[in-house]
Amino acid sequence: MMPPALTRRAQELAERGEQFATATVVRVQRPTSAKPGNTALVLADGTIEGFVGGDCAEQSVREYALRSLESGESMLLRVVPFGGEEERGVVTVQNPCLSGGMIEVFLEPVVPAPRVLVEGDMPISAALLRLGGELGLEMVGGLEVRGDELAVVVAGHGRDELPVLKAALDAGAPYVGLVASRRRGAGVLGELKSDGVAQELLDRIDTPAGFDIGARTPEEIALAILARIVQVRRTPKHQVTAVDPVCGMTVTVTPGTPSAERDGETVYFCCDGCKAAFAHA
Repeated sequence: MMPPALTRRAQELAERGEQFATATVVRVQRPTSAKPGNTALVLADGTIEGFVGGDCAEQSVREYALRSLESGESMLLRVVPFGGEEERGVVTVQNPCLSGGMIEVFLEPVVPAPRVLVEGDMPISAALLRLGGELGLEMVGGLEVRGDELAVVVAGHGRDELPVLKAALDAGAPYVGLVASRRRGAGVLGELKSDGVAQELLDRIDTPAGFDIGARTPEEIALAILARIVQVRRTPKHQVTAVDPVCGMTVTVTPGTPSAERDGETVYFCCDGCKAAFAHA
């Protein structure tokens, strides 16, 4: 059972709409510091809150928890110090840093429905709001852009377009689409450029919005736009990794990853022990 403090933290993250994964130890073989029932939360930036084993075990849990968040699928992770037998339904990874035991961890992603803001009250807007929900998206109509949108689609046909597009770019929305003809879209981009919007930001605006599938009806246009949003959503996120020069383990680089500078380069480690060994080598 998850400790009360961790349960409250999970509820807080869920209420804020932040994604995270729960990691629960389900089986171990000694020697290992983890016990069945140990639980942790793995945040989207790789931060681990809770306990699922030592630093070395955490590295593997972090890597695969982030993969679980990316895919949206749960997984059973088995971490062993040396080559282990493959078993259907279990992801087995070799972690040479372990002290000799084995740990199995169930990873379950908690991913809120991605938010898509649709500006405008035209038939295309209504079609987007109706069809998007069938894809598991949180479809919202209105003008207020937040910082957690997966996508912002502007379909105002000339009304309130510029401020919403600027807000979407400032918020860093992964997808920003403008429903317009190529000619009118180019004109809107020109207005934004005249208002001081950088070209690198303008290049992020997809206009005409969506894939070119020869769409004609509002529903077909909405389908083309939603397909593009799904592509953006499902494109794998780049994770920075490095190889620990002491133990040879692949490490997922996060803000809290142990590191050191040598010869002008940053070297990353799986744990402080390897960092100390490197410093005295």
